[in-house]
Amino acid sequence: MLADDHSMVRAGLKALVGADPRCSVVGESGTLATLRTVITETSVDLIVLDIALGRENGLDAIPELLALQPQPRIVVLTMHDDPAFAREALRLGVHGYLLKEAAAEELIRAIEVVMAGGTYLHPQLGAQLARHQAPTAQRLTEREREVLRLLVRGHTNAQIAQELFISLRTVEAHRAGLRARLGANNRAELVEAARKLGLLM
Repeated sequence: MLADDHSMVRAGLKALVGADPRCSVVGESGTLATLRTVITETSVDLIVLDIALGRENGLDAIPELLALQPQPRIVVLTMHDDPAFAREALRLGVHGYLLKEAAAEELIRAIEVVMAGGTYLHPQLGAQLARHQAPTAQRLTEREREVLRLLVRGHTNAQIAQELFISLRTVEAHRAGLRARLGANNRAELVEAARKLGLLM
């Protein structure tokens, strides 16, 4: 099901998705009212939903869409690149969020991931969300916490390896993992993350 208030966009999406033999477009809508009508009359596995549907907000319909039985998967396809929109959409339970500027192949990839039971997030937005996510929400292992404590104290990778009796390669792996999970690009951001975690003693 395609839900977008621009008929030309829907036509393009229909041609793109319909070209994949695994997909079939069973309905389309330019308003929330039409969307609500079509989904009650048609069996829908996946809804590609824009946030802006005229003056309406597509996110407003997500709770009721997810309440349908069987529950459809929902991929938001939008021009809104503000991480706040992505965060809210994911909080509401959508299964995918990507930008209209993405390549056509990315939409097909998102559909593949979502229909396989996964969650797809536009890489650019994923990086931004990770960077702004509160470190307290992260589940760090005790070893990761030890490595982080030593890193923010100024220890080198070699010194950390010696103090914790682990290999240099293991330290490097922990450091890369910490940077990714905490959204920290440098030592200063790691220090700030450690402070929020209460690891600065």
